[in-house]
Amino acid sequence: MVSKDNCFYWLKRICRRDWIAGAIGLTVSRGLRYSFRAATAGPIEPRPMIIDPARIRSAGIRRLEGSRLTLYTDLPAQPAIEELPKVFELAFPQWCSYFQVDERFYSKWKCTAVLIGEGERIVKAGLLPTELPPFRFGFARGREIWFVNPPSDYYRRHLLLHEGTHAFMNTILGSCGPTWYMEGVAELLASHRWEDGKLQMLYFPRHPDELPLWGRIRMIQEDLRANKFLRLEEILELQPRDADSVELYGWCWGAATFLERHPRYHDSFRRLIHWVLQPDFNERFRKTLNLWWDWAEEEWASFVYSLDYNFDLSREALDLTPGFPVPPVGAEVVITADRGWQNTGLLLEAGKTYLLQAQGRYQLATEPVIWWSEPGGVSIRYYRGKPLGMLLAAVWPGKASGATPAEAFRNPIPVGLGTQIRPQQTGTLFLRINDSPGELADNTGTLTVRVRPVSEFPFPHPEIGLR
Repeated sequence: MVSKDNCFYWLKRICRRDWIAGAIGLTVSRGLRYSFRAATAGPIEPRPMIIDPARIRSAGIRRLEGSRLTLYTDLPAQPAIEELPKVFELAFPQWCSYFQVDERFYSKWKCTAVLIGEGERIVKAGLLPTELPPFRFGFARGREIWFVNPPSDYYRRHLLLHEGTHAFMNTILGSCGPTWYMEGVAELLASHRWEDGKLQMLYFPRHPDELPLWGRIRMIQEDLRANKFLRLEEILELQPRDADSVELYGWCWGAATFLERHPRYHDSFRRLIHWVLQPDFNERFRKTLNLWWDWAEEEWASFVYSLDYNFDLSREALDLTPGFPVPPVGAEVVITADRGWQNTGLLLEAGKTYLLQAQGRYQLATEPVIWWSEPGGVSIRYYRGKPLGMLLAAVWPGKASGATPAEAFRNPIPVGLGTQIRPQQTGTLFLRINDSPGELADNTGTLTVRVRPVSEFPFPHPEIGLR
């Protein structure tokens, strides 16, 4: 058992730690999760800490009371702290709705939370039990929550909602499930918008400044730049020890967000709520996806590589049905400007050359004025190194053993008004205009692309390059 002195020592280290924007990890009780996981007769809550009101008063600890939360803190009064019980109260019906729980049966459900500022008075007040394991920024045990105060009003609420999700799942559902689901769902629901006293959980940020210190998208993008990519299969196999990695929370949030928001996988993901007590949780999930698993891995990779703020997965969902060979006379396809990668239904064969020619005019934005574009794009603005609105192509070879998922979509071929493509691997042709996945909604219009084999020509067309 940790002594009180040792407990205060690591707490002081946490409080003195520099908070780096976005790089904030959370740790939850490992032993508690496994004990719940084995439970068959319903949730068994651990014995709560003993609270001595006189000791709390003498230590100068403030108590804030709400209908769903009692909050103790050594921090001075400020509006963003005083409103935390109200935030928690508004979160409860949203947890009930998400987890399909009848709120009427839990009218007395309430948590105790300790918000830690400097920490010394918290320890003197007996609000940091010595049996707690060291935690980095947040910890949940039964209906008790401890979290360290960050330098961000948003992230203070995020920490409370993250640990509150653990508390809800453990005490009402009986478990949080395996690591990826436990942390993924907590991050999914804790990502929120708070405005004019209204709480919106399950929130996807529209721009980087909207959720200060959140940083989940940035974590994934930095990992990708360092050539670190986790397949869905690898995320499912994450273990509790991996929760010490800050980056884990970005990947778990990403996986949960992808599965929650993707129209093809949403229902299977929501079904997991009912299996948190099952030891074969992950296997059940794989079986629900069944033949879609390979598609899910490819679409997950495509999602991660193109991840951006305000991402609209309904517009980026892929149809990975294999195409058919291009007829000798060629074929014509229509591409819409408000969607991501679109399957042309055409199969390009390895070693053969194909001519792509595009025409059309479409709208890219409405603010501050309407931006019009043709397949060559607009040079006034670039996205990921290419003109905004430019026609792009990808030749997807299908799932290959050892191949990096969605590699074709990660490195698209610039088409513009026209180009020639000679693929090294046989694959289905996909097309899209170059635009952020978060800015497709205000696009309108279409372009027409003609594709025809030109293998009879030994050299590229003089005005069109070979790709």
